[in-house]
Amino acid sequence: MTKFSKIALCALVIGASCFTSCSSDDSTPATPSIYMRLGGTTLVDDPDNSDPAIKIEAGRLAYRKVVNTTIGLIVADVQSNASGNLSAHFAPLLAEVQANNTTNLAELVDNLTDFFSYNTGGTNAVNTYSGLDMVAAHNPAVNTRMGVKATDANYTKFEGYVGAAAVQNGVAANTQLYTDIVAVLESLRDPIVQ
Repeated sequence: MTKFSKIALCALVIGASCFTSCSSDDSTPATPSIYMRLGGTTLVDDPDNSDPAIKIEAGRLAYRKVVNTTIGLIVADVQSNASGNLSAHFAPLLAEVQANNTTNLAELVDNLTDFFSYNTGGTNAVNTYSGLDMVAAHNPAVNTRMGVKATDANYTKFEGYVGAAAVQNGVAANTQLYTDIVAVLESLRDPIVQ
């Protein structure tokens, strides 16, 4: 190898190591969690509580609104007898609500809010999910609250409800936040569709 080739090789190795060390630049801020982008831990008035001293984390409130809207969309489809509605999945709950018993409906809203808040960055104790894992929660043989097992078509329909609810609550469909929420829902497809 000539002297020139050795110098060129050394320069190449040194240059490569400089570029490699520069490429690990941590100046790009990490994308905040979904929970933080939905308002995070900022305390706001809770519209479901008349006591102005009672506050709720903005991220949790955002999820609760989406959960309530999703349930409303599902119920509207059931009441209108829309094709492919999810009434069979929620049959036990729907029967209770028709009998004016909303205890388990409130529990469902809390559990879904806890689940999504906890799993997307809500780290405070208020966002602790202690319910069943997704496989057990969606298996009628284990969870009598579930009417039937979900199919891919059912789950896609559910994702559509959540997407529409997110849009109705201020998450534009053409945003990274919306895309990230859909990605979380898609990550749950395998354990839910059995």
